[in-house]
Amino acid sequence: MNSLNGKTAIVTGASSGIGYETAKLFAREGARVVVAARRGNELDKLVAEIAGEGGEAVALAGSVGDAAYAKALVELAEEKFGGLDIAFNNAGINGEMGPTPDVSLGGWQETIDINLTSAFLAAKYQLPAMQRRGGGSLIFTSTFVGHTAGMPGTAAYAASKAGLIGLMQTLAVEFGPQGIRVNALLPGGTDTTMAEAWIDTPEKRAFVEGMHALKRLAKPAEIARSVLYLASDASSFTTGTAMLVDGGVSINRT
Repeated sequence: MNSLNGKTAIVTGASSGIGYETAKLFAREGARVVVAARRGNELDKLVAEIAGEGGEAVALAGSVGDAAYAKALVELAEEKFGGLDIAFNNAGINGEMGPTPDVSLGGWQETIDINLTSAFLAAKYQLPAMQRRGGGSLIFTSTFVGHTAGMPGTAAYAASKAGLIGLMQTLAVEFGPQGIRVNALLPGGTDTTMAEAWIDTPEKRAFVEGMHALKRLAKPAEIARSVLYLASDASSFTTGTAMLVDGGVSINRT
């Protein structure tokens, strides 16, 4: 336990789901956490919960697609906690779904901006802060969609999340010599509010569960434990990896 003692972490998309569970887990493991999302009220509740468990956290609400916000999160980590060691860039959207010819240019661009350009902006400011600390762990949330499986109606989402893997690999080789590890986490179906947009009937839920070798969806806390692995020294020789935590959805054919 306490594998993140003395570390400072940024977690985006922290108001619910995987980000929420990861922020709480990081704090339990000794990290001081900067939590980020659009919903300020939810972030304030999260900070209070972390404090109630004896942890340290501070919140800043905003949109990850805003360069000024990406910079402000890093500045807050350095001013409040003295530096930045870990960043879990998890915020994202499903974006506009449907047959590709019907997807609007605005819908496409919004998905790319929130899921991919935001990761570039995050890294732009997080990496120099990690350099100042002499190393760190940078983690992006990608997906198996567009990597190990194609799914109809997901062109913008799949392209944006696949782009994260290319960005991650480039950053891993650029900054590996400076002790900064960069990885992407690829969850399978996870029981989150975001997933409800895809799985909105019992029949759809049963179908999606059946796609997985484990025949169920993940709980957000299960995914958080894999994020902790990538954030901690347990993964000290792991970088440039698109790590599947997908319940076997990528290999299942039954």
